[in-house]
Amino acid sequence: MLAGALAGTTEHCAMFPLDTIKTRMQTAVRGIAVSPAVARTAGATAAAAEIHSHFNPVSAMRHATRALMRAEGVAGLYRGISAVGIGAGPAHAVYFATYEHAKEALGGNANKNQHAPLAHAAAGMCATIAGDAVQTPVDTVKQRLQMSGSPYRGVVDCVSATVRAQGVGALYRSYPTTLAMNVPFTAIHFSSYESAKIAMRVDDEDKEETFAVQFLAGGAAGGLAAAVTTPLDVVKTRMQTHCEVAESPYGTSNMAAAMRAVVAEEGAGALLRGLGPRVLFHIPAGAISWATYEYGKRVLGVSGSSGGGTHHH
Repeated sequence: MLAGALAGTTEHCAMFPLDTIKTRMQTAVRGIAVSPAVARTAGATAAAAEIHSHFNPVSAMRHATRALMRAEGVAGLYRGISAVGIGAGPAHAVYFATYEHAKEALGGNANKNQHAPLAHAAAGMCATIAGDAVQTPVDTVKQRLQMSGSPYRGVVDCVSATVRAQGVGALYRSYPTTLAMNVPFTAIHFSSYESAKIAMRVDDEDKEETFAVQFLAGGAAGGLAAAVTTPLDVVKTRMQTHCEVAESPYGTSNMAAAMRAVVAEEGAGALLRGLGPRVLFHIPAGAISWATYEYGKRVLGVSGSSGGGTHHH
């Protein structure tokens, strides 16, 4: 749990600026009705229009970054990082510990030189259900602070205002969607990571994986899983950032309805918005998370190679 908490906190804090840019791109809704005060403060409508005018994902990412920097400077890239600092550790402690126990129980550690994708995927599902129960309200607060024109002064203000206006359930509204995204995410991520480690272990199969093997396998697995699950991440972000300052069709716990709303309003291409920064986030995030986790285990005297992985986000 300690190694997992260290890995999760390190990963999310190191990659936070890219996560902010991804959130801004995914919440840049055409014609969104924000309050005049919010629009004046952060230029939310103008920023959304600028992002939508660039269909190339690289160009859209570049212009989203420029719009954020013009409005808020470097500090805007880190708005909401305090939520991660508070919540990522406990969430990842639960996530990694659950995975370790489930992987052992399901036979995933029986032979480290043989592929066991089903055991790894099933253990990842267990870890996701437990870890996301802690992570979802943290992620909701983080993204509400990250979005353009956020009306909240900080974590405490965001939590109190959200609960006061929408109830405690608003913090968990996206939990079903988060699970729907993270179940396939972890299935792809864990099986890819474990298989990549086996494929790259060419010198001595009896030795533990090296730092380089864990780093490269984690990065490849994170990028692949992130790319495949981007449409669900767009829907999750829209549901988490629907708040009392915006009139939006995403204030629902129904993932299918929210997805239909995205496609109806902006076309199917909107489901890939944020693909660039999401993949660029998860490649190094996966590498950092795995390497930090395995190193933390070694320092803490926990022997044996095992799984973990990065959290979705």
